[in-house]
Parts: sequence; structure tokens; C-alpha cells
Amino acid sequence: MNAVRLAVIDYEAGNLHSACKGLERAGAEVQLVTEPAGLAAFDGLVLPGDGAFDPAMQQLRARGFVEAIQEAIERQQPFLGICLGLQVLFEGSEEGVEPGLGLVPGQVRRFQPEPGLRIPHMGWNQLHLTQPLSPLWAGIPDQSWVYFVHSYHAVPEDPSWVAATTQHGSQTCVAAIARGALFATQFHPEKSGPVGLKILQNFVEFVARRLPAARA
Repeated sequence: MNAVRLAVIDYEAGNLHSACKGLERAGAEVQLVTEPAGLAAFDGLVLPGDGAFDPAMQQLRARGFVEAIQEAIERQQPFLGICLGLQVLFEGSEEGVEPGLGLVPGQVRRFQPEPGLRIPHMGWNQLHLTQPLSPLWAGIPDQSWVYFVHSYHAVPEDPSWVAATTQHGSQTCVAAIARGALFATQFHPEKSGPVGLKILQNFVEFVARRLPAARA
């Protein structure tokens, strides 16, 4: 079978090296792309990201990726967002004033302060799988540990988007979303050890199952 070809979108939002290496270990052929031309030719798209919401959206807009990503989702091209790559899918964020991609109705909110609560939410935490049959979770037990780094969390208007949650203090927050061929994680699978690698493999295998017979 031919290797799955994934485009990793480079928009100057953090170090992409670990995401690319994780996807390669999961069996994909990975190419960094800095412009939207030719995105439709890839088997799937990955949007990683660290940093702040507004600069990320400004870069995506300046490079022409906003419309390209929206069109990719519309044509059901497999898509994986990671960390900031999940947050920019929403309509906006309390972190800034820029509009998001608007692909998921809802907003990104800051964690509410609590006595003894560390913000950012940084380190290992457990997943509660709210879509246990999602392709992303094949072979992933409920309450698996994954690695988070974020001060803001997504709040979708429609809770059916939520594929997993986690608990930070008394606050339950979105850890992943999924619908159709669109998946996104607030945590970093590429930094989450064997569990994270399995999640990346699950995405790659999902993409592989959608390849035309001539490609497979």
C-alpha cells in the first residue's frame, strides 16, 4: 500500500518538527506546506500550532490558508488540528479579537481562576472519551493520559462535536472534537508517548481507508 501523503500547514505557529516526526513514525509521508496551492492533492491535512490566537489567524489569512482550509473541510478532506490548530477552527477566542475559521460554531474561553489552579493547564491529564467509537480512539482506553499545554479551551455551541473531555480543577474542558473527516485535539499527541502515537496512527489509518483503490 502506498504511504498516506499528509500536508502539514506551516504558518509560523510554533515548532512543527515534533508533529512531523510523530506523523512519520505513524507511517505517513509528510510535507510541510507554506502556501495553499496544491492542498487538494494531499490525502489529508494537519494543522498543528502553539502560541496565541490572533497572530495565528493573521498568518493563516496572510498566506491564503483561511479559504483553502474551509474548502478542504467542505470537500471532506481528512483534517487533524492540534492544540492551537483546534482553537482556530472556532469562531473566535477570548485571547484576541481576530475572527477564527468559523468551521465549528462556538468560542474559545480562558480557564476561570480557582484557588490552587495552575493556568496554563500544563502537563499530563486524562481523557474521558465522549465519542468512544470515533476512529481517533481505536485501541485507546478511556482515562488514557495525554500531554496538554494551554490557557484557553474551546466551547462548541453543539456538544455533539466533543469527542473527549478532560478535567482541570473543577472545570471540564474539551480535549478533542470530531465530526465526519474533521478531527482536532487540544492536547499534543506527538508529545503523548505511545498513546499519542497510536492516536496519530489512527488518523493515518482513517485517511488510508478513504484512498481511491488506485492509490491504495
